[in-house]
Amino acid sequence: MTEARTIWANALAEVLRSLAAEKGIAVSEDALQLPAETPPDVKMGDVAFPMFGLAKMFRSAPASIAGQVVELLSAKDLPGSAESAGPYVNIRLSRVSETARAVIAALNAGDNFGRSDSLVGQRVMVEFSSPNTNKPLHLGHLRNDALGESVARILSACGAAVRKVNLINDRGVHICKSMLAYRKFGSGMTPESGGVKGDHFVGDYYVRFNEWAKQDPGAEEAARTMLFAWENGDRDVVELWKRMNAWAIEGIMATYDATGVRFDQLYFESQTYASGKAEVQKGVEKGIFTRDEEGTVWVDLAPVNLDRKVLLRKDGTSLYLTQDIGTVIARHADWPFDRMIYVVGSEQNYHFRVLFYVVEQLGFSWARNLFHLSYGMVNLPEGKMKSREGTVVDADDLIAELERLAVEEIRQKEREEAVGDVRGTAHDIAVGALHYYLLQVNPGKDMIFNPRESLSFTGNTGPYLQYMCARISSMLRKAAERGIAVDAAHAANLDWSQLSVQEEWLLARLVGDFPCVVRQAGHDLNPSLVAAHLYETARTFSTYYHDHPILAATDSAVRDARLHLTAAVLQVLKAGLALLNIPFLSVM
Repeated sequence: MTEARTIWANALAEVLRSLAAEKGIAVSEDALQLPAETPPDVKMGDVAFPMFGLAKMFRSAPASIAGQVVELLSAKDLPGSAESAGPYVNIRLSRVSETARAVIAALNAGDNFGRSDSLVGQRVMVEFSSPNTNKPLHLGHLRNDALGESVARILSACGAAVRKVNLINDRGVHICKSMLAYRKFGSGMTPESGGVKGDHFVGDYYVRFNEWAKQDPGAEEAARTMLFAWENGDRDVVELWKRMNAWAIEGIMATYDATGVRFDQLYFESQTYASGKAEVQKGVEKGIFTRDEEGTVWVDLAPVNLDRKVLLRKDGTSLYLTQDIGTVIARHADWPFDRMIYVVGSEQNYHFRVLFYVVEQLGFSWARNLFHLSYGMVNLPEGKMKSREGTVVDADDLIAELERLAVEEIRQKEREEAVGDVRGTAHDIAVGALHYYLLQVNPGKDMIFNPRESLSFTGNTGPYLQYMCARISSMLRKAAERGIAVDAAHAANLDWSQLSVQEEWLLARLVGDFPCVVRQAGHDLNPSLVAAHLYETARTFSTYYHDHPILAATDSAVRDARLHLTAAVLQVLKAGLALLNIPFLSVM
């Protein structure tokens, strides 16, 4: 219904402009662009424009303004009708024409439904995941990956040129801890000889180090000494680092592959930290940063109401901030972006405030276009995870458990023969459950992940949406078997007045509003808007399907109109699931 809303918004602005001129009131164009709202009850109309913001300007009560506006609108040829309801101007759209428009648009666009050119011409780089090579991905990474991948897909759907990048944290004292523990306890074992996935193998030694450090106070200093040796090119240390990093990265990439996460380019801290140190040195030479008597380099953050921050340690080794400086400068040189989005947890809010400030102080004006998409923590019902103690929820283990539960569900429902590939289907259900559960929550909020709840085939879950897609797909297959064509060409010739029940209009509105939802999600960097719209669409269709015959309708004109509306609903669900990186299932 986006096009109709725009027509009414423009007509309303024109009416207000003439009303202001008649009263001799100077009014800005911005003041004439009133927000469009959706009435709480469809009986009140389809679009509502509040007049509260005009009261002071027009020196009149909102209800009085609404009455005058409706009188002027009634004289225009518009798609629907307007009426005043207190301080609101309520619009009732033309149901027949708007239903036809929404359904035909969805069927014409196919899998591209919801795409727009709202961000055409913009180059957006999205960094997400950023794993450490001292441990496997865990539940926290999964929320990061789901959010980053979905945001990138939504921005692309809005017309932006998107580049997905990943910074592999492959150096630092935490990496040295795994290396040191392996050197002390590994006895030459490998992932292959131990029958362990590479990232898990390396992660086990990170946990082992922290157990060792509790008993030996010298362990932490030994790790720092190893880092110094690495940065100075010690041959044995570098060789061990290369071997263990290769194990870890191979395992991490396998997890990405299993969850449908892809990157356009990988960056490695080991390749950018030196350039970060060089940029910091330039800042010292320009007087932007300060080197104290011990050799530590720091930046004064008083201009942004913060304290001061170390950029280089006194021994010359770098910090996360140092390498992030080098990395972002390298990225802009590689692919000059209009905007860069860092998908990183809220615990790093301070880090990014400092990073953006420092990069701008170094003379890079594009630093003003760096943005931190800060998201909340994800925990389990049992409480917070702690990687040092080995109590994190491992990503691979979680996916395997979700797959096991999905197989159990398929067998309980005796659907093995129908789905065919039980294991493959169970994997797709597991990924759908995981991603939807992680994305249905506003990114800024903390959340608790409940594995079994996420897999429910009823309620606000990924499997419920996948099941609704499978149910609709089955109905459309049966229609095709009976020779009933359901496509955009036939939709243009249908009698849409046959759709007269309330749920049909609600579904048509949900179909028509989908492109607007995608644009808003892109603007807000918020996939939960898409998730909420998909659930509302599926829930509304489920009620409709239960109460009204579709393929079994006795009147062929009613049947055909309902089937085409149903196909448009499927297109919304299918396109929306793709934006959330949830596998579409035509059989379930």
